[in-house]
Amino acid sequence: MTTELSRREFVKTGAAAAAIAAANHAQASDSANERVRIGVIGTGNRGGQLISATLPHKDAEIVALCDVFEPHLEKEAEKIGGSPDRYSDYRKMLERDDIDAVLIASPDHWHALQTIDACNAGKDVYVEKPMSFTIHEGRRMVEAARRSERVVQVGTHRRSSKMYAEIAELVQSGGIGKVTALRAYRISNMAPDGIGFKEDSAAPDDLDWDMWLGPRPKRAYNANIAPYRFRWWKDYSSQMTNWGVHYFDLLRWLAGEEAIASCSAHGGKFAVDDQRDIPDTMEATFEFASGKLLLFGQYEASGAPMFPGGAEIEIRGTNGALYAGARGYTIRPEQGGQFQDADPRMEEVSEKSVDGNANLTQEHVRNFLDCIKSREKPKADVEDGHRSTTIALLGNIALETKARIHWDADAERITSPESANELLHYEYRAPWALG
Repeated sequence: MTTELSRREFVKTGAAAAAIAAANHAQASDSANERVRIGVIGTGNRGGQLISATLPHKDAEIVALCDVFEPHLEKEAEKIGGSPDRYSDYRKMLERDDIDAVLIASPDHWHALQTIDACNAGKDVYVEKPMSFTIHEGRRMVEAARRSERVVQVGTHRRSSKMYAEIAELVQSGGIGKVTALRAYRISNMAPDGIGFKEDSAAPDDLDWDMWLGPRPKRAYNANIAPYRFRWWKDYSSQMTNWGVHYFDLLRWLAGEEAIASCSAHGGKFAVDDQRDIPDTMEATFEFASGKLLLFGQYEASGAPMFPGGAEIEIRGTNGALYAGARGYTIRPEQGGQFQDADPRMEEVSEKSVDGNANLTQEHVRNFLDCIKSREKPKADVEDGHRSTTIALLGNIALETKARIHWDADAERITSPESANELLHYEYRAPWALG
């Protein structure tokens, strides 16, 4: 990939971008009525999974791939078969009039630039979570999607679960009483060595390291960062955003909440001796103004499960506690405690998942394709993606500042401490800028 291609030449103004989108709308719709032509940006771990989830849909055709790491590009091109066009610069791909939509599975710090550029070029977008690297980026992504009238689906694929839709209706209708606490965890015992240690070195010949860094500060290549282990470096990602966003989005949806009012976080490197600069053990507490706590823990030095029966979430209500995972959900009845009637407050519930063996990523891609044709909002619309990603990013800000963060969700500003607003965005490395 080269950075010499002028962004001014690529997108001159927001108005011009909207005009491009309008001009391409009819063509994209006509194409979608037959087969949606797709380009993929980022063909590594998650990108490969998205490609696998797209191939079964006969009304979708992957015609182009883009990656800065050649081995990933070639592996996925071989999987697709035929001769998909290959790019090392995503902007060249977006110049094509015959591509209707893009799937974005690049590292987190690239999501905003690539999504906004794709919207401005008249493409519909499926962007992986976390939707953005900063809260400011997320709002700009929403604005770009609305301005260009693009469908933007965020990869929080649990939104395409029929079981979780059933649970959302149950919880929001008061089925387990007043909900006061929701919990989820990222658990993996990486002690004692974690990701290990590697010295800085020259980048491999088949990796464009400068383009991988993109808007982030220039630094020497390290094999413990790219192509995958960037998840343990706060300059590029975190487990709060990597795993937390899945659960924040799910639990926010199930509880019928939009945004938190405050949060705090604690943690550190307590047991794992490796090169990471994020915690191996961390707990974050988020509070909704309606009177609910959202709790997330990252335990990477202890692997014992937190919930019964392989559940991934817990929702605690005054009448019952609900536990849900891929196989189904259970509700344990509450009994009255101190000074209360000790009788069970509801019947015990045990339900197998109505999703069966469904691949939720594949279902989520199906929803994206359907919305390209109908022009309806997808199940994980960009606004929802932004709201859920914001929770994770505020958790990271609380961890970084060691402060309780008070959040004004309407203004999207931190009211206390004021100095924490400096972490809502960062200065991009030249020549990158949000379009």
